[in-house]
Amino acid sequence: MRLSPPSPRSSNLAALQIFFDKLRPDGWTLLVGAIALLIASPVLVVLMSLFTPSAEVWQHLVETVLWRYIGNSLALMMGVGIGVITIGVGTAWLVTMCQFPGRRWFEWALLLPLAAPAYILAFTYTEFLEYYGPVQSLLRRLMGWQSAADYWFPNIRSLPGAIALLTLTLYAYVYLLARVAFLEQSVCTLEASRSLGCSPWRSFRRVALPLARPAIAGGTALALMETLSDFGTVQYFAVDTFTTGIYRTWFGMGERAAAAQLAAFLMVFVLGLILTEQWFRRQGRYYQAGRRTQSVSRYLLTGWRQTIAIMTCALPIGLGFALPALLLVQMSLSNLAQLTDGQFWAYARNSMLLASTSAGLGVAIALIMAYGLRLRPSAGMSLGVRTAAMGYAIPGSVIAVGVLVPLGRFDNAVDAWMRANFGISTGLLLSGTMVALVFAYLVRFLAVAFNTVEASLGRVKPSLDDAARSLGHSPTATLRKVHAPLIGSGLLTAALLVFVDVMKELPATLIVRPFNLDTLAVRAYQLAADERLAQAALPALAVVVVGIVPVILLSRQIQRQA
Repeated sequence: MRLSPPSPRSSNLAALQIFFDKLRPDGWTLLVGAIALLIASPVLVVLMSLFTPSAEVWQHLVETVLWRYIGNSLALMMGVGIGVITIGVGTAWLVTMCQFPGRRWFEWALLLPLAAPAYILAFTYTEFLEYYGPVQSLLRRLMGWQSAADYWFPNIRSLPGAIALLTLTLYAYVYLLARVAFLEQSVCTLEASRSLGCSPWRSFRRVALPLARPAIAGGTALALMETLSDFGTVQYFAVDTFTTGIYRTWFGMGERAAAAQLAAFLMVFVLGLILTEQWFRRQGRYYQAGRRTQSVSRYLLTGWRQTIAIMTCALPIGLGFALPALLLVQMSLSNLAQLTDGQFWAYARNSMLLASTSAGLGVAIALIMAYGLRLRPSAGMSLGVRTAAMGYAIPGSVIAVGVLVPLGRFDNAVDAWMRANFGISTGLLLSGTMVALVFAYLVRFLAVAFNTVEASLGRVKPSLDDAARSLGHSPTATLRKVHAPLIGSGLLTAALLVFVDVMKELPATLIVRPFNLDTLAVRAYQLAADERLAQAALPALAVVVVGIVPVILLSRQIQRQA
């Protein structure tokens, strides 16, 4: 019998397995430290750029656009912050503590706007509300107006329009965390407020709202970080912010140092937002006297209160998901010829390849880091892991700059050395390649996978580790044979979340991607920017459909905890 030699791929996998099997806890510590340093390097590079001299460019930015970037960013944050708190907290309280028709349906449907990125809403609402759109066309027919000079209509492509659309897509962060906080509140505390004569409104304002303040602050911080990182909406609406400024400085002016410094300025802004949120939560602490062991009796709403509750919950769902989805479906049906176009499937294939590669690598790295932290839960290990996992709080444009700057320097150094010694130009080895793009995705979304994997590992009893080691298993064998099967669902959830986030990511993809590689998100943005909104509908709809996956996962998780 003739045996075929093992393939190089199987040999590499076997060698990798042997390497991990021989790793001891100290080896895991070194491995996790090296990975954490690599993942955190783009963020550190951006921060170090603050010390790079570029006085002339900064003087030009200060004299022309910098203050506009700051003013628009602050206005966006203020408007979106007020909007997401109002909608998120109000709807969370209604579906958790009140009884009215459709409440069970609203519980999960209020999460649906998470599936539609704000830049997709910007495209669809522009088509819907512009002069040539169905709304203004209908008004002109009904009122007999002849042109735009005969009436006034709000301009959707403006700063207030960006605030409205970002609010409709991001309020779900506050709703999600506020609802979980309301569900976990002690029944005894709420019943005591009722027995003391508190009305439903006063009980909400004096008892439930202060208890949920940390969760509301956390959800608002997430929404504001997403606001600062948004590119597609503000760029399409011609609202100058730090994100658009970074893109224009890099590509329009060709000033990489100034773009990196703008990115550093924005990152310091985001970190300041995080620290401020934590400081406010530390200033006011609220504790619950007991655990929620039974469901609280809900307030029964009737008459006009019932109608207002239904409208309050239905409006953000309709405006944030249902109406845009219907418009996308309608426009996609009128452009079904794209389905036979090989380019559309090429964009879909690129998106799937990038998302699946990033999801697989992200879960693997998250598992290594979470398990290393489990083996060595020291302060230094925790600091390194948390630093590597902070990329989710950093805008995609900032991470893109942090990735391209060191890779560009590395490519130029290698090219110069090869030219000097061998007379050969190597060109760009890493910059503008899929490797750089996947690395940017890992830096941006590793926190999503890490938090999910760490939570799953935390539910595995430490006694199982001791039992496995007493049977002679190494840490790696324990992870492979004991932990991995037990946390399989958590690993799958982490992979799905990273997959969907990569599918929707726009600014990092626009800056880092190779010139001949477009994704569905990039294609939808490019078509919309060229005013070909009908053609942009199909790739945008594909992104929205994929985005429904985490909404379903979140809804099921909340239902199990309720």
